[in-house]
Amino acid sequence: MPELPEVEVVKQSLDKKIKYQEINKVIVRNRNLRFKIPKNFEFFLKNKKINKISRKSKYLIFHLSNNTFFIMHLGMSGTIHLISNKNYNNTNTSFYGSSNLPIKHNHILIFFRKNIFIYNDPRRFGFIKILKNKTSLLKFFKNLGPEALNKRFNNIYIKSYLNGKDKNIKSFLLDQRFVSGIGNIYANEILFFCKINPLKKGKKINRSDIKKLQYFSKAVLKKAIIKGGSSIRDFKNTKGKYGSYQNEFKVYDRKNFNCSNKNCIGKIKKIIISNRSTFFCNNCQK
Repeated sequence: MPELPEVEVVKQSLDKKIKYQEINKVIVRNRNLRFKIPKNFEFFLKNKKINKISRKSKYLIFHLSNNTFFIMHLGMSGTIHLISNKNYNNTNTSFYGSSNLPIKHNHILIFFRKNIFIYNDPRRFGFIKILKNKTSLLKFFKNLGPEALNKRFNNIYIKSYLNGKDKNIKSFLLDQRFVSGIGNIYANEILFFCKINPLKKGKKINRSDIKKLQYFSKAVLKKAIIKGGSSIRDFKNTKGKYGSYQNEFKVYDRKNFNCSNKNCIGKIKKIIISNRSTFFCNNCQK
């Protein structure tokens, strides 16, 4: 599942390509995503302009010219393809390395003058929702915690939230009510830099741990965005470039590798926490 850095890269790419473009036509081939695509979706979008594309956590937000919105979540396997009207096989923003579109799962097509926006989702866990005003938009996101990049995610907030809680810190980082946008890959990497065992309980997180969590959560996400995200499944931006943060991984998917910390004799171990693969050094993460 794409996490905050990958969705941010897609947002930046789309904002360059379709911002201020008018929607000429919408075709919905399959409404059965995680939630059914609204029946009026085509009419809602037609002849509207894209004023801006923003991001909240792992959601893309499309700001339309009549002050309405639609949001998109990519789920487990959702991908966005932006192709030229003159070259139907040119996949510009995708989790697929091939330039050939996997047409079978192209559920939504949005036509602009020069480009076609295609939403493809084999597992159909992604979804789209239309929101008719700013109040509805704010209400939709009201239960999300602050992003790690937000100044609200500070030492005071972290201490207050974790205080007295038995849940392990890895599960907290995956809990979107605590901090939004972090998924499994980056939770593993953040905890490695913090030298915190993923099983450590929230109530055991001390002042030093809190400072490191605040710092490295921001640092890891910022670097991942700069590197174009992680190309676990051939992720590309609109220029056709792969993300490269996977080359920076210290623990994720590195079971039995030696720890990369200087003078550490530990090895990377794999366990399951909250049904997610969890990687950590068995020596320096306490």
